[in-house]
Amino acid sequence: MRVFKGEVTALPPDKSISHRAALIGALSEGTTEIMNFSAGFDNQSTLSVLKSAGITLRQEEVDGAYGRRIRRVVIESAGLWSFQPPPAPLMCNNSGSTMRMFAGILAAQPFASELIGDSSLMKRPMKRVADPLRQMGACVELSPSGTAPICIKGDKELKAINYRLPVPSAQVKSLVAFAALHADGESRIFEPVRSRDHTEVMLGLESFEQDGERVIVVPGRKGVAAKPFYIPADPSAACFIVALGLLAHGSEIMIRDVCLNPTRAAFLDILIEAGGALTIENQRVIGGETIGDILVQNHSSLEPLVISDHQAVAFIIDEIPMLAVLSAFATGRFELHNAAELRTKESDRIDALVVNLQRLGFDCEQYPDGFVVKGRRITPSGTVVIDSFDDHRIAMSFAIAGKATGCPIDISDIDVVGVSFPNFFDLLDSLQV
Repeated sequence: MRVFKGEVTALPPDKSISHRAALIGALSEGTTEIMNFSAGFDNQSTLSVLKSAGITLRQEEVDGAYGRRIRRVVIESAGLWSFQPPPAPLMCNNSGSTMRMFAGILAAQPFASELIGDSSLMKRPMKRVADPLRQMGACVELSPSGTAPICIKGDKELKAINYRLPVPSAQVKSLVAFAALHADGESRIFEPVRSRDHTEVMLGLESFEQDGERVIVVPGRKGVAAKPFYIPADPSAACFIVALGLLAHGSEIMIRDVCLNPTRAAFLDILIEAGGALTIENQRVIGGETIGDILVQNHSSLEPLVISDHQAVAFIIDEIPMLAVLSAFATGRFELHNAAELRTKESDRIDALVVNLQRLGFDCEQYPDGFVVKGRRITPSGTVVIDSFDDHRIAMSFAIAGKATGCPIDISDIDVVGVSFPNFFDLLDSLQV
């Protein structure tokens, strides 16, 4: 039996907030200091494209809380139009967040640019990036299949827009907001289902409910004043450690300084409702974001997870792989609906989860917007080879199951975890008793 105990103070800083802090810093007038910036590949891709587009920035390691070293990023900018024509295509690597959100900024710059990525990112759909930017007046070209490269001929005279998101997407919402900051007039973004709201919080944008929709108001051509940011621990990374503690009998783990923004930490409510022994402590607000500590204990059994509400899916889209694997191993069952967006992530996550769970002996059925785990038919006698599909969340989800239960699992391309959680395996080893 494997037991995991201890205090976690070295979770990766939040990816989503790190991306946005860097992009907002590049749009701001003055000096932006970002403390505890993520060292993950995706966030480093954002810094790289900013530097290639003429933004002055530096990063260094400094002393942080709990006696650990953290990353400090300093960005110098003159404001909305501080970018320069890049000398070559801007490489976003595997980061869809970088490609999509930076496209909104480039659409307002008076020069041509091109966004490219690795083989995985170049297959991901980008039409929903191009559509609103074209409506605002930018020239945006995609491949014939609607994927990257994204070729942008920006326009400093972008038009204000009233844009209704066709599907919940914090990235598309953010790229429209970033473009709208440059537009001539006030823009409004309508979302039928609320998605993560870091961009609105960090920019201080007005938002309100109207006729069953959420409306975000973006004033055009209003300068953004530089301000400091502190990046809390990534709740999506915390989800893996929470699952470890719930799966491994006798475990007790305290996870410090996690972002508890309601649009990001909804997976905790789902697990608590299903019987998970989780306690939230030391809640406080820093920079508009709620932060707190999570105590996880293996003191009770979970009920099977059934996730179908559109709002719930929007709030936990990144945590679904771990929740699915957790529920399958803990209860033998899991059910998911209204999550077609999972098919457009770093991998087709619905297919990736089903393929790997079936290899582990689970009876699964998938459909366009989800899948169901009906039970475990057999327990394999030897080592099971799991395909990560070059997707960090798939790799980590099954690694947690293997670590917590002792199930012999061999995961292909395990180095992909560095995309979001570079110290993943070191942390797991430090917690094992």
